[in-house]
Amino acid sequence: MTSKTSGCSDAPFTEAGSESSRIGAGFKLSRRAFLAGLPLAAAVAACRPPYRKGDFVLPARSPVALLPASGYGVDLADVIGRGLALFDLRVRGRRVFLKPNLVEYEAGTVINTHPLVVAGAVEAFLRAGASEVVVGEGPGHRRDIEYLLTATGLSDVLADLRVRFVDLNHDDVARVPLASRFTGLTEMSLPVELLKSDVIVSMPKLKTHHWAGLTASMKNFFGVVPGAVYGWPKNLLHIKGIPNSIVDLNATIRPHFTIVDGVTAMEGDGPIMGRPRALGMLAMGTDLVAVDATCARVIGLDPGKIPYLRIASEFLGNVDSRRIVSRGEPLSRYATQFDIVEHFRSLRLAG
Repeated sequence: MTSKTSGCSDAPFTEAGSESSRIGAGFKLSRRAFLAGLPLAAAVAACRPPYRKGDFVLPARSPVALLPASGYGVDLADVIGRGLALFDLRVRGRRVFLKPNLVEYEAGTVINTHPLVVAGAVEAFLRAGASEVVVGEGPGHRRDIEYLLTATGLSDVLADLRVRFVDLNHDDVARVPLASRFTGLTEMSLPVELLKSDVIVSMPKLKTHHWAGLTASMKNFFGVVPGAVYGWPKNLLHIKGIPNSIVDLNATIRPHFTIVDGVTAMEGDGPIMGRPRALGMLAMGTDLVAVDATCARVIGLDPGKIPYLRIASEFLGNVDSRRIVSRGEPLSRYATQFDIVEHFRSLRLAG
C-alpha cells in the first residue's frame, strides 16, 4: 500500500488548516470544518498506524457491566462494589485515582458526574482494600475550580470522606512520550498526581456531544491535560483533532477501569447545553473502548460510526458487539434513543 494509490499519509488527522496558522490566534473551529474532517479519521486508521502494534493487544473478549441505579439516593457504594467484584481489577494496597467529569455548573442541569457517584466509588475502592483514593480533574471550561467544587457539592462530599482533590490544571507536570501519534505530537505534559497512581479510573457523565457525538469514558481524559500548559478549553487538543486527541491520551495513560454515570444522562446539545435524560444505570468495565461502544448502543448510536471509537477499535479495545460480554443487566433493559444535534443524525443505529 502506498500513499499514491490509497490516499494514505503519515500526516495526522486535523480538523482544518495548519497548526501554525491557529495556535494562539483565537482558534475557533466551525462545525462544518469539523464534519468535513471526520472521514479523514478513518483514513488515518486504515493506513500504516502511528503506533507500534507490539505495544498493544486487543482483548479476545471485553466484559462490560450495566448495573441498575434508579436514582442518586440508592446505595451507590454497594452498586459500585458489586460491579468491581465482576472484574479482575487489582485494588488492594494500591493507590486509586478517580477522574470525574467537571465542566461547568448551572442549577438544574446534569453537566457533571454526580458527587454521590464519586462518593460511592471512593467508599467502594476503600472497601476493596485500596491504600488511598485521590480525586482529580482539570476542567476545560470553568477556570475557578474552587467555585466548581463548592457549587456542585463535590467539595463537601470529599471533605466528609477525607479524600484529597487535585487540580489537574495546575498540578506539577512531567513530559510523557505518547504511545500513539494520531495528533502528530510525540510527547505531552501530564499531571504528576495522575502518573504516580497505580489504578486510574475514568468517571464520566454519559452525554451526547456536539463535537464528538458521544462523551463518556475516553473523552473524559481531556480533563487530565493541564490548562496551565495548554490553555482553555485545552486548545491544542481541538487543534490537533478531537478524535486523535482522545485516542492518543487513552493509548498513553492506559486507564484501568471506568464507571460511567448514566443514572441521569444528558441528551441533545451536550456536553453543557443538553437536557437531562434518566437512564437509571451505571456502566463499568476495564476496556474503555468497549464500555463507550456499549454506552453508544444504549443511547441509540452506532459506535462504528463514531470517529474516535472507530480508530480505537483497531488497537485499544473492542467495539464489535460479538467481542463484548454482557455482565449485570442486558443492554436491552436500557436501550433507547437519545436526541442528538442535527449534524450527527447519521450516527444513529440502523433499524
